[in-house]
Amino acid sequence: METPVRNIHELQVEIARLKNLETHQSVALKARFAGPSAIFSTVLSIFPGSSTVDGIKNAGFFKQDFLGLLSRFVLPFTLNKTVFKHSNFLVKTAVGLLSQKASEYISEDAVTGVWGKAKNLFNGLFNKKKKDKAEVTVVAEVKPVPGNIQAS
Repeated sequence: METPVRNIHELQVEIARLKNLETHQSVALKARFAGPSAIFSTVLSIFPGSSTVDGIKNAGFFKQDFLGLLSRFVLPFTLNKTVFKHSNFLVKTAVGLLSQKASEYISEDAVTGVWGKAKNLFNGLFNKKKKDKAEVTVVAEVKPVPGNIQAS
């Protein structure tokens, strides 16, 4: 309380003020849980976005794209079931924590970029072999063979 209540009139005014405050807060609370989308946004507000790193605001847990969110669960599970299958609890926990941190860098853009680079690499390798064969064929057709020159 800011000011002490000295008489019955001040007490009644304070009671009226508190009742008015209660009604305003109850209306605000009901509006916050009015529908499914309001409840979902309230639950999501529990998980704030993380701080900025190198000037880039990192998205929060639920603000990642689908591939990043999927990798948060699939990457630790896959590593613990395959590579670290017979490891102890501490190693599996460390793998889980590190892969959770690494999954922040996995996004649809990153996977698309890596896929494009791999595709260009394989296309370059296969096209180089075809180009080499074509050059050999062209060179064989252009070079005259000695002894087969016919005079006209």
